[in-house]
Amino acid sequence: MKHFKILITTALLLLCSLVQGRQFVDRNFVSSLGQTIPYKVAFPEAFDPAESYPVLLFLHGAGERGTDNGRQIVHGGKLLLNDPGLQNVIVIAPQCPKEDYWVSIVRPVDNANRTFPEAAPISASLFGVKELLDSFISLGFVDTEHIYGSGLSMGGFGILDLTVRFPELFAAVQPICGGINTERLRDWNGKTAFRFFHGLKDDIVLPKFSIEADKVLRDKGIESSIVTYPEANHNSWDSAFAEPDFVKWFIKH
Repeated sequence: MKHFKILITTALLLLCSLVQGRQFVDRNFVSSLGQTIPYKVAFPEAFDPAESYPVLLFLHGAGERGTDNGRQIVHGGKLLLNDPGLQNVIVIAPQCPKEDYWVSIVRPVDNANRTFPEAAPISASLFGVKELLDSFISLGFVDTEHIYGSGLSMGGFGILDLTVRFPELFAAVQPICGGINTERLRDWNGKTAFRFFHGLKDDIVLPKFSIEADKVLRDKGIESSIVTYPEANHNSWDSAFAEPDFVKWFIKH
């Protein structure tokens, strides 16, 4: 294992030396289940594996699934790469295969009747994402007290699912037009701070999911807040990414 870590770290150093300026690099991760997870990663320009860096995990929505290793940053990619607050943060953006979802959920014909299961196994793709994140942590240059998560729509579901399954993983998360079964939150006791974003006219993922989740968390005394957009439908991510403190909110936690 030690030899493996040395090889990986050496490869990362070589990779970073070939990259001029901060940019996303395309990589692939093969999970223990044999599933290939394409992902993009951006390192700080002066990356040093002897140092410790925060990490931001970003999960895309259902429309960006595939294997092209590009669509997952169609929404939010410029912010994730160029925001000054993230220049010293490792940003990881995996891509979910077309045949899978970040969470185990049945997509309803009528979105008004969408429900989230109270108990379901972790999806193969999200399991792979957790292993991908663990592989970075194992190399020793991740500040495990400052791991952040964000995602939109299906990606919001995924970030919330990871947060509940691994209550010590994230310092702070910002799910955008996401949702989760609130009974899972009632029994949850973790360290994570939450900020939800949702359009009040969303008829794809109803705003009640974020509103109810925020209330449950606040009633438990957990740091949580919600930003709503009265005129926004499902696309509340453009508004969320435009919030002047979207990145700063992460960094202060």
